[in-house]
Amino acid sequence: MKVFRTLLLGLWVTLAGYTVFVIARHGMGLLPIFFGDIATVSWPGQFNLDFLCFLVLSALWTAWRNGFSATGLLLAVVAFFGGAGFLLPYLLFLSFRENGDPVRVLAGARLR
Repeated sequence: MKVFRTLLLGLWVTLAGYTVFVIARHGMGLLPIFFGDIATVSWPGQFNLDFLCFLVLSALWTAWRNGFSATGLLLAVVAFFGGAGFLLPYLLFLSFRENGDPVRVLAGARLR
């Protein structure tokens, strides 16, 4: 679990730093570029569509893990729009809250 937690933290720090750099250089205009690339039916668009599928799965898992409660649905919206910027610290938080038990981290409310 220590290696997993270290990986989560390292990935999040890298992503956060990269994101700050991109925002400073290009601003906050992500959505037109993201969906514009998908509309071109090109490799960048294919990558973005693939990533969008992962965002949907991340949001669905987050809602399911929390028993589709109001909190779970709110977290699902954050997961969808936040991507790995949400999921990495959320998994790190869960790893501590669930005392490092990977089944409890993944299944959450299903085991309570």
